[in-house]
Amino acid sequence: MGLLVECPQCKQRHSFKIASCRCGHNIKKVPHKNYWIEYYFNGRRKRERIGPNKAAAEQRLREVLKLRTEERYIDKDPAVRLTIGELCKWYLDLPEVKAKDSYTRDVEYIHNLLRILGEGTKVKDLTTGKVESYQRQRLAEPSRSHPGQTIRPCTVNKEVSCLKWIFNRAIRHGKLQHNPASRVKKLVENNVRMRILTHGEFECLLEECDEHLRPVVMMGYYLGMRRSEILYLTWPEVDLEKGFIRLSAGRTKTDSPRAVPIHPRVKTMLESLPRGLQTDRVFLRRGVPFNEMRHSFQAACRRAGIRDFVFHDLRHCALNNLRLAKNDFFQIMAMSGHKTMSVFKRYNLVTEAELAKIRWLSQESKPGTVDTYMDTRQKNEVEHRVQPLDFIGGSDGTRTRGLRRDRPAL
Repeated sequence: MGLLVECPQCKQRHSFKIASCRCGHNIKKVPHKNYWIEYYFNGRRKRERIGPNKAAAEQRLREVLKLRTEERYIDKDPAVRLTIGELCKWYLDLPEVKAKDSYTRDVEYIHNLLRILGEGTKVKDLTTGKVESYQRQRLAEPSRSHPGQTIRPCTVNKEVSCLKWIFNRAIRHGKLQHNPASRVKKLVENNVRMRILTHGEFECLLEECDEHLRPVVMMGYYLGMRRSEILYLTWPEVDLEKGFIRLSAGRTKTDSPRAVPIHPRVKTMLESLPRGLQTDRVFLRRGVPFNEMRHSFQAACRRAGIRDFVFHDLRHCALNNLRLAKNDFFQIMAMSGHKTMSVFKRYNLVTEAELAKIRWLSQESKPGTVDTYMDTRQKNEVEHRVQPLDFIGGSDGTRTRGLRRDRPAL
């Protein structure tokens, strides 16, 4: 235990008292030497590379000995040498991360993070101010998916959340001691969709859809299922006899099983669909399952003259129509898979057509009064028949307790 000197020739570490290395190099005559410290903690030998400063090595050794004597020794923070690029590469190589459905999206988020924050930036140098500067810089960049617009706050929030998740996973594996981005606040998002289709617009959109896309759009408009839930639907999940679609926990976003009642029009459509010979998937294109339909759906919207509409808006239409049909909210939430009322409210929009039906108080009618009348006759009759006991005077001057004579006895 003590100071060690690194040989600049063979990189071997020797005691500070040794003058020459085994390779024949004279260590004492070397002007610039790297110093190490060696100590034992919990029965294990540990070594730390300090650098060319001998005084710093001696100070670190005294600090370690003091902390070890007080039984509160703390290892050096691994974030001192770990870079963000190394940490992200380690994160993407984890088996549980590669198994995620959103792995490709995480790779894109990390690419944007490293492009701005810097791949060689040390984790210890990452502060809350640098992450907030990253947020402002990303908000000013143009969007690739929406030409003419800038990056939306929800996209930046997802990227920062991915960065926080990387740090938290590193803490769980012992690679970091704290999360440097834990105090970064989310940006305010205003991404509530206010677009729903009327019945006429939906029929027009249905006519413009391709043959393979038409059943998928019908499922989204009437049942409110998510796109992945519809595209990957299989025949064993469809019960046409009882009129239900039963999704297992692994097929839903919330990891909870769900039963979806089938609309009569959707049931007729499902009964007319042909079944594949080599697959149990419901929706096929030329006999082959398909997983991508965004471009064909947007093309159908353009042909139908519908603007600012995405496939997920069909879910809004379905839930709004179920509410207008006066269904119970808890029934609709069980059908859609929403667990909280706050999220459910985002999908229910009060349109101007509904507001036009609002009722007003007429100026000629008088406001109603609260009826406070209460029938007290029965109570008075009981009080009249049942009287309290009173003292009655006797002939000998004594007084006995009995009923008063001036009131009728019970």
